[in-house]
Amino acid sequence: MLKRLAIGLWCWLLMAGPVLAQLEPSVRLEFPVNQNTDESFDVTPLGQRGVLLTVRQGDYYTSEPTKFSFKRYDIDLKPLWSNDYKIDNYYDAVRSCRTEHYLYWLFKEHDNSKISVLRVNLHDGAMETFRGDLVTPMDIFHFKVLDNIAYLGGYYRNRPVVVSFSFFDLTSKVLPGIYTNHIQLNNIEVDEERRLVHVMTDATHQRNCEFTIRTFSYDGKLVRTVNLDGNTHSLISGKLLPLNDEESLLVGNYSTDCTPYSQGVYISRIRNHETPGVSPIEDIRYIDFSELKNFFNYMKPRRQQKMLDKLARRKDQGKDTKFRYRLLVHDLVPTDEGLMLIAEVYYPQYRGTLYPYMGSVRSFDRYQEGYRYTHAFLCGFDKKGRLLWDNSLPISDLTSYDLHPMVQVTREGSATILAYPKEGEINAEVIQGGKVLRERENFSMKKLSETEKVVYSESDQLEAWYDGHFLACGFQKISNDKSSAPPREVFYMNKLKFSIKSLSENPSSRSAEDVESPKKTSGSKQ
Repeated sequence: MLKRLAIGLWCWLLMAGPVLAQLEPSVRLEFPVNQNTDESFDVTPLGQRGVLLTVRQGDYYTSEPTKFSFKRYDIDLKPLWSNDYKIDNYYDAVRSCRTEHYLYWLFKEHDNSKISVLRVNLHDGAMETFRGDLVTPMDIFHFKVLDNIAYLGGYYRNRPVVVSFSFFDLTSKVLPGIYTNHIQLNNIEVDEERRLVHVMTDATHQRNCEFTIRTFSYDGKLVRTVNLDGNTHSLISGKLLPLNDEESLLVGNYSTDCTPYSQGVYISRIRNHETPGVSPIEDIRYIDFSELKNFFNYMKPRRQQKMLDKLARRKDQGKDTKFRYRLLVHDLVPTDEGLMLIAEVYYPQYRGTLYPYMGSVRSFDRYQEGYRYTHAFLCGFDKKGRLLWDNSLPISDLTSYDLHPMVQVTREGSATILAYPKEGEINAEVIQGGKVLRERENFSMKKLSETEKVVYSESDQLEAWYDGHFLACGFQKISNDKSSAPPREVFYMNKLKFSIKSLSENPSSRSAEDVESPKKTSGSKQ
């Protein structure tokens, strides 16, 4: 009863007026970085159970095996347990995944099909190893675990293949119907409630794109195949969210020309059980980017207005506008109404180098140096697949060498906090459905001592944690004004609490739907 009362009071406060947002840094941990070893750090939030830090260490100059150190901390970043594991020299670390109770690491021998799966118990750090043979020396890009079976997806001789590997008898089995030409492996999802595995593929046949969902039972038997023809709309990605035992929602982005460039997002209701003569697809809705009210809010006011005018003209002329956006679609977020779709818009960033030879240009090399993010957008859907609202978050001058989610999302009551890291600071915005409760602001993390300062920060990451808390991490160089020693290099973890409260006397709250042109926000270029 108290919990319901607190939530009701919180929702009333948000409706009563604007909000004040504050970022409160608290605990910080630092781990020295050794330049003579190959080190990587991986942070896995565990909600109220704390956080798991995985440190992988190898040596450039010796043949010592790579060591994995697993360290679990509570929500105050106090250590709970630590355990180490060394892999044999002939194994490569390939992929990792996590379930509710375990962390899994997949290792594979060089140039053959032998694998080893390490299972780490998140409660006490106990470890088990399962070794076997995959039947084929495949290149692995997907790794999921359901109970005591691992599912590995990849390619062998340019054809997709998915293999199930049992921890009980250490045997492997190739899932049927996937190893064919002209098919690309798109995604693998597991349904823990119904003990099912969904393998999503896309294929192009004579300029027609087809998106297929093959559903397998726990023991690897093909249960159902659902084909979504792409004559007019080509599905690029698919995420499944089971609603109940009867149906699920399939959500993702689509194009109109069999390319990776998105034209919009789609949502479809899918029946979970076969009915003779009845299509499993109940309906599918395609939502063009031009139909979203706030998708173009990341643009400068003048450019945004030109875009909106262009879209209006083409609509009056009965013409469509082709977009060329690349999307990184997050895992779906269940809500009381249905679900929330979060996606980040990015584009590959290239750099070229000219090589002179005898006074003339000999060659020009163009290579990709990372990815640049422009904005994130969110869409709220009900359980019938109807669009309820949309909103967006501009991302200013953010690049990453690897393509991974940068914007983290957490909810407090009916408010949604969007945040991303940049150069040792946190950029955050507070929304409520289609309304912006607090525009984007920059927040500094926990300050060091009076004599220390951060002179360099890279690979900044932010992870949504629990109850409005985030975890910031990355690499930093820290100098001391009272010391002539070179800056110390560390990997840091910083606990952050993002708090919001009603501030009815401040008229900064605005509805994103009612704004004709975007306002200037902190940290954005105009």
